[in-house]
Amino acid sequence: MASSALTSLSMMSLLSLSYLTWDLMSPNQLENTPDQSFNDRASGVQPPHIIFIMTDDQGFNDIGYHSSDIKTPTLDKLAAKGVKLENYYIQPICTPSRSQFITGRYQIHTGLQHSIIRPRQPNCLPFDQVTLPQRLQQLGYSTHMVGKWHLGFYKKECLPTRRGFDTYFGSLTGSVNYYTYSSCDGPELCGFDLHEGESVAWDQGGKYSTHLFTQRVRKILARHDPQSQPLFIFLSFQAVHSPLQSPKEYICPYSGLENVARRKYAAMVSTVDEAVRNITYALRKYGYYQNSVLIFSTDNGGQPLSGGSNWPLRGRKGTYWEGGIRGLGFVHSPLLKKRKRVSKALVHITDWYPTLVGLAGGNESMTDGLDGYNVWEAISEGKESPRLEILHNIDPLFNHARSGSLQQGFGIWNTAVQASIRMGDWKLLTGNPGHGDWIPPQVLPGFPNRWWNLERNMEPQKSVWLFNISEDPYERFDLSEQRPDVVKQLLARLAYYNRTAVPVRFPSEDPRADPHLNGGAWVPWVADKMEEIESTVYLRKNTNWKKKPSLYKRRSLFRRLNILSNRI
Repeated sequence: MASSALTSLSMMSLLSLSYLTWDLMSPNQLENTPDQSFNDRASGVQPPHIIFIMTDDQGFNDIGYHSSDIKTPTLDKLAAKGVKLENYYIQPICTPSRSQFITGRYQIHTGLQHSIIRPRQPNCLPFDQVTLPQRLQQLGYSTHMVGKWHLGFYKKECLPTRRGFDTYFGSLTGSVNYYTYSSCDGPELCGFDLHEGESVAWDQGGKYSTHLFTQRVRKILARHDPQSQPLFIFLSFQAVHSPLQSPKEYICPYSGLENVARRKYAAMVSTVDEAVRNITYALRKYGYYQNSVLIFSTDNGGQPLSGGSNWPLRGRKGTYWEGGIRGLGFVHSPLLKKRKRVSKALVHITDWYPTLVGLAGGNESMTDGLDGYNVWEAISEGKESPRLEILHNIDPLFNHARSGSLQQGFGIWNTAVQASIRMGDWKLLTGNPGHGDWIPPQVLPGFPNRWWNLERNMEPQKSVWLFNISEDPYERFDLSEQRPDVVKQLLARLAYYNRTAVPVRFPSEDPRADPHLNGGAWVPWVADKMEEIESTVYLRKNTNWKKKPSLYKRRSLFRRLNILSNRI
């Protein structure tokens, strides 16, 4: 029943976007691409060009092939010609998703398991991590990042250009005005946030960010020789994160949507769709396309209060329900062996690190401690995914659930702690996973009052939930009381992972970061030779987490866990 529901969602009609000026290429041209296999290419040909596009806060229901009210013809065509990832997981908020993509590690292994990196925090991606772009540089790639960083910038060593990117153009904080690039971290704490490399790009303000970032990617493609060196571009759009801003011409076609927030949000998604069309055209025009891999991913679930929708999934951005962590994603490439299909292979955002390193001709085992797996064969050939479980997170600093305790966790795990894990078909949540609502599409005029309580979850307070996600992807049937045996097994896995966790990196805000003290912009404020504040954060050295249990042992465990699951 669940699988058929998802299939019906993915088979929604592909809608055209007639109101946009398609001056470069029709999405129908995407159909005229000959089949080509990466493994069948002659030896000696350079590795593929990799373009990774990430959107911000785009919900599960915010793409044409899942939605009835948002039009994304380019994304629909690219996904239809490639592989749609319908069992793909990300993180519920911005910094964790980006850190896991860049490092291939769970948050508990980088110290970023709590919240986001705030603009005034002396914190950033740990310096002992070898990042994905650094590995690709070692393999001969030219690496570029455009867009939102949000991985810390308190000192220059934190900047993208010091973490593996040859060039960087974008914003360092989590949210900026799409035109003025003003970013605020509280009243009277606003500053300019648009950067070219390690300098403030004062002269670039006034241009809509989605258009500006797209232009920069096209410039990179035009100036690089695709035959001389493989290229990696990480395009991290600010869209469709609040504030809800879009050029008027994109809003008019959605005038039929009575909900104003949804109308503006849909327009912002349409600008992203147009941007991807122009980038795809540039890949063809400048000779990259035939040897390229384009990956599309959102960073977390949508925020309904800002126009996003995760329907029919439960929850929203910032929660560990499926609506917060099940992501939109697809891979489009002439190098895929089996295309035009939907993949149900289990894939996690940490998997891109070893997968892309493998595509680049590297050996991911050279980087110790990765939590990701190389899932290229699962995506390209339809083979079984090597991933059998996902630690969604363990956050010891999040507000503990009042009803949780070690006793309720069978003496294995304190269920007051916010945590979530997926093993096989089963998903366990403990502590406070966030607002667990099912929020219908936002088409009613009285936003949010008239629809907010349509399916409000009113269950009594509890601290443990168990779902068979394969059978119940909408998390409507809690099985924690019927299957205490599975609960115990998953609590034991949480306890195992927690033993490998490093201390949380979440320092107090530093008043020296105030833009008014730094020329009016958000820039690094700690001098390179000053004593590092993070030196007081002691990182536990524990190598046990680098060893993954064998597939044979884990598959045996999953068979025991999943037995009788179809009877429920």
